[in-house]
Amino acid sequence: MTYENLDAKLINALLGNGRASLRSLGEELDVSVTTVSNHLRDLESEGVVRGYTPIIDYDALGYDVTAIVQLKVEGSALPEITERLREQKQMISVYEVTGDYDIIAIGKFTDTDGMNRQIKELLTDADIRESNTSVVLNAVSENEQFDLEVRE
Repeated sequence: MTYENLDAKLINALLGNGRASLRSLGEELDVSVTTVSNHLRDLESEGVVRGYTPIIDYDALGYDVTAIVQLKVEGSALPEITERLREQKQMISVYEVTGDYDIIAIGKFTDTDGMNRQIKELLTDADIRESNTSVVLNAVSENEQFDLEVRE
């Protein structure tokens, strides 16, 4: 077998089953276990594959309030504010963005009171000039990943 596109095929196989064994991956990709192991090790060392984690349904655990927080921040405070948000366990995503706001954070909360407390605490920071919070009514698509294109 040619190893062209093997990394993309390996990534796609892992997206389908992140718990697959090296042996089953080798069989699926028609390569040896050693080849799979070497390519996977390289993908991990390059930071392409950063870990293996379950996909959690937070709603099923009682975190059924999702908030999207948009913040305008004093420029020099951007790294400090993003780090504070990143450290808050319930903020599952934090982005520095272009446009009207500087930061967009997505959080999961058990109720609106908890969300309100955490956001109000954040807004006491003098470096936050403006905020806008939206509560998600329905998550149509969440935590989706996509297969890589494989050119044959």
